[in-house]
Amino acid sequence: MPITKEYNLNELEEVAKLILREATSKMLLFYGEMGSGKTTLIKALVEALGGTDEVSSPTFSIVNEYQVNNDLVYHFDLYRIEDEEEAYNFGIEDYLSSDAWMFIEWPERLKDLLEEEQSNSIGIEVKNNETRILKFYNNESQNTAEIKLFN
Repeated sequence: MPITKEYNLNELEEVAKLILREATSKMLLFYGEMGSGKTTLIKALVEALGGTDEVSSPTFSIVNEYQVNNDLVYHFDLYRIEDEEEAYNFGIEDYLSSDAWMFIEWPERLKDLLEEEQSNSIGIEVKNNETRILKFYNNESQNTAEIKLFN
């Protein structure tokens, strides 16, 4: 059963702390339409982990790295990835084998590659301009969670 929470921008810090408290993996997969607030939530998560770096969507660089308290965060935006070969070309397997936090936007682009990884799935739905609905799944296979998030 997912954790479901309706929230607005001034509650992002609380939502980030909830996610970190409930996470059973350091790999978080973010699902949502373009503009739903995935990067905004990731910024709040980086801050909650003690990061002070400027967080932005790595749409063109594919991955950004942020220093947080005694750890690293790798923030992926896979929107422009066409296939697994492209992911292997930028070294995704090295990132996946690290012990760092991984926040992955558009994971459905690499569902075959990511489905065996232990991860938590986060769906963000737009309710209106101010409000989002978060669905958080612990230890779900990525394909199952993807289906559940938007049904």
